[in-house]
Amino acid sequence: MKIAWFKKVISPEIGAYLAGYSMDDKSVAKKDDLYMTGLCADDGERKVLIVSFDLLGLDEWYTRRIREKCAAILNISSEAVLFSCTHTHTGPECRLAVSKPEQLNQKFLDDLENWIIEEVTNLKDYRECSVYFYSSRCDENRNRRYVTACNNATFTPHRREIVPIAGEYADKELGQLCFIDSETRLPIYMIGNYAAHPLAGHAPGLGGLSISADFPGPFREYVTKETGAECMFISGAAGDLVPKEDELGSDAVKKMGVNLAKAAIGGLIDSTRNPGRFCMTDAKVGAKSKFVPVPMRKSKMGRMPAYYAGKSVIELEMQVIAIGDICFVGVPGELCCELGQEIKWHSPFRRAFIAYNATGYLDYIGHANMLVAGGYEGNCQLFTARCGLLLLTGAADAMFELREELYPSPEGDVYPDCIKNALVNIPANR
Repeated sequence: MKIAWFKKVISPEIGAYLAGYSMDDKSVAKKDDLYMTGLCADDGERKVLIVSFDLLGLDEWYTRRIREKCAAILNISSEAVLFSCTHTHTGPECRLAVSKPEQLNQKFLDDLENWIIEEVTNLKDYRECSVYFYSSRCDENRNRRYVTACNNATFTPHRREIVPIAGEYADKELGQLCFIDSETRLPIYMIGNYAAHPLAGHAPGLGGLSISADFPGPFREYVTKETGAECMFISGAAGDLVPKEDELGSDAVKKMGVNLAKAAIGGLIDSTRNPGRFCMTDAKVGAKSKFVPVPMRKSKMGRMPAYYAGKSVIELEMQVIAIGDICFVGVPGELCCELGQEIKWHSPFRRAFIAYNATGYLDYIGHANMLVAGGYEGNCQLFTARCGLLLLTGAADAMFELREELYPSPEGDVYPDCIKNALVNIPANR
């Protein structure tokens, strides 16, 4: 495996409209910079490109166009280019918002397109490396829904008094990939994946009006400062998940980011000291997309961007990028954590990590019962109740096809098959 990467500041000017919360929010200060981080992985036969943006989300029309341009530069297919947004609410408004389209920051989008093309064009100095994976449980998030015994959902950010008794499902997995230089044996790159809205710092007033990457910023900074490795953060299925200390300001941002970074460094320690368990000796890369037709909710058709006008069914892209026996599943909006977990359960890869707001921004997408219970996420969903199940099936089909393409099953057996595993399956160290 060889990798090359880039990192670029993409902060807007102070005074720019901010995405998320009120449509009239304008930035009045900057706490920290927003970044675009990119990694290109080359296994000698194929390449994939993953780019993470400190942005709320990007429209489908925009991501498809720029992915195609990046693909042409690298001579790969556009499905091998994965974009994902961390979903910070204190970044520029760069979606074609229906209610106030004049607030779309077109200059920023034009600049961003030029920056991406420039960085991808200038990718060079590929480093040969080994690839390690790791997964750990980090208790830094919580579900922001409280569901009553009669299955009615309450949005806890509007009823904070209920938070102590709220106990809906939360995905606590911190997933990571670690790239170790083949010559120096030192870490040179790390990808971290965790599910929570970047809302730790969105305090009322100045906190919500200051440009910031929120907790993904200190996560990356701490990893790089302590290990020397460059770092990318990819948000998981965070649709109904928030930090345990949400909207409380700078201390909450730093605390969460550093706690996740410490856990990631712990994962780096354990994985590299046990290469027999965590080093992927045949780390091939590949990509696959499935386009899933999904009916819209008639009551929500008025909220769709103008470029979907007149459509009652929209094709949503589920994108799978594999690096060895780990895959990232790019989703078309704010996937709620229960659906993200189910995609992970149905994965034939060793581990699957969700990439949030990857193939477009199409608001919240939850499981069918979320439309029964209601609450903020269910009320916002643009598609009918079976949307989640359709997307899950599309993702599973893409994962199985890609896994079989990269690592064909022996003797015609369909991967996976654990029949040869010991009943007590705790592998030895190293």
